[in-house]
Amino acid sequence: MATAVTRTDTSVTRSEREAAPESARPSLPLVDKAQCVAPPDARRLSKLYFERLAALEEGTAEYQYARNTLIEMNLSLVRYVARRFRSRGQEMEDVVQVGTIGLIKAIDRFDVSRENEFTTFSIPYITGEIKRFFRDTTWSVHVPRRLQELRVDLARAREELEGRGIPEPSVADYAALLELEEDEVIEGLVACNGYDATSIDRPIEAGGGQQRTGLIADLIGNEDPALALAENLQALKPHLAQLDERERTLLELRFGAEMTQSEIGEELGLSQMHVSRLLTRICTHLREEMLATD
Repeated sequence: MATAVTRTDTSVTRSEREAAPESARPSLPLVDKAQCVAPPDARRLSKLYFERLAALEEGTAEYQYARNTLIEMNLSLVRYVARRFRSRGQEMEDVVQVGTIGLIKAIDRFDVSRENEFTTFSIPYITGEIKRFFRDTTWSVHVPRRLQELRVDLARAREELEGRGIPEPSVADYAALLELEEDEVIEGLVACNGYDATSIDRPIEAGGGQQRTGLIADLIGNEDPALALAENLQALKPHLAQLDERERTLLELRFGAEMTQSEIGEELGLSQMHVSRLLTRICTHLREEMLATD
C-alpha cells in the first residue's frame, strides 16, 4: 500500500495557497479551486505559473503558492494515468497518491525555458512512479526487476499469439516472437509464479464454484522416502563396476541373496571371519568413493 504518501498533500497545498499573503499573489492570476480547473485552462495557466516559478526564490511564500497551485491544477494528469492501472487490483486512491509523487517530481524538474509541453514531460514521471509502486509492493515473491519486466512482455506476447490463433503458446512461440533464448523465456515463465500467491487453506472449487473438492494443501506432495535410495543406487553403479568379480559376488550373495556370512563362506570355501573382513573392506571402500563423489 502507498503508506508513504499522505493525504495531506492537497490539503496542505490548499491551505498554503490560501494563506499566501496578498503581496505574493498579484504577479500571478488567482486560481480558485485549482483542482476544478479544466485541462485546457490548466495547461495555459501552468505555463504562466512555471515562468513565474523559475524567477522566484525557493522557500518564499510566493514560490510555495505557485508550486502548490501547479500541483492542484495538474492532478487531473495523475487521475488520467492512474485509470490505466485500474485492473491491477489496487485501490485507485492509493494509485493516485503514488502518481502525485511523480507529478511533484515533474514540477520540480520541469524547465520552462526548453519550451516543452508540461503534459508530455510529466506523464512519464507519473507513470514511472506508479509502475515502481506496483513493482515493489504487488509481487508476492521478490524477483529481479529484469524478470518483472519480462513478465509484462510475456503477457503482451500471449495476447498477440492468442490473436494469431495460438491459445496455448509454447516456449518456442514466445522465444520467436520476443527474439529471446528459450532458457530466458522459461526463466520468465517460472518467475511469473511469484506475482500472485494463494493460501494453502483455500478450498479447491469445481463445477463453477458450486462444489468444493478439498484444500490447496491437499495437493502438496510429500517427499518419497524411496527417492534418496534410488539416487544412491544410481550413484553407486559406477563404483560397483570397478570391483573385481569376487568382490561383486560377495556383495550379490550378501545383499542380493541375503545369505549369512557363514553360508557365503561355505559357498566360496572361505571362513566366516574372512568373509566378514572382505565385506567390511568392500563396504568401506564403496562408502569412501560415494562420499568423495558428493
